[in-house]
Amino acid sequence: MDNKFSHPVYHRNVVEMLALAFEYCRFMEKLESIDKEGLASYLLKVLPLLYVKGELLPEIEAEHPEANERFVIEEEWEGLFNYLRLILDSDDIYYTFDPPAYGWGESLRTSLAEHLADIYQDMKDFVLLYQKNSLAAKENAVAECRRLFLEHWGPRVASCLLAFHFMYHGGEKSYFTDPEQ
Repeated sequence: MDNKFSHPVYHRNVVEMLALAFEYCRFMEKLESIDKEGLASYLLKVLPLLYVKGELLPEIEAEHPEANERFVIEEEWEGLFNYLRLILDSDDIYYTFDPPAYGWGESLRTSLAEHLADIYQDMKDFVLLYQKNSLAAKENAVAECRRLFLEHWGPRVASCLLAFHFMYHGGEKSYFTDPEQ
């Protein structure tokens, strides 16, 4: 007899990723009472876990890719992005690298708020799709979360972590300013 819970979508690493993604989304949806220090403190604990759990997601090929869905709408993303920009203020803009797009030679001016909102969108879509009551939805949720970890939210997590480390622990502010100035 086959046990349906032996399917890779029910693997411990998937369930732990789901719980962590849910917590990240819940935190991002309740930022009203959070200041910059509180945001940085939380993210310094959660971002490394997100990265590790993303790395541990199993590779799953979705049998029915047409069951894949996205849920976060542009207005929701923009609302979070704008709120994060208010919290981060002058520390929103920082410099990082994007080797697939620009190579290693040039630093890229980017936004923590944008990266955090992008991570939120990928996590929220993962959580909502996984919660659907079908194996096809769960397969697509895990497969897409793994794909986006490799291409989208994983690099953003790694990049943001370094910025928040220096922001929270009082490192060189040059991380947040134009190196040409």
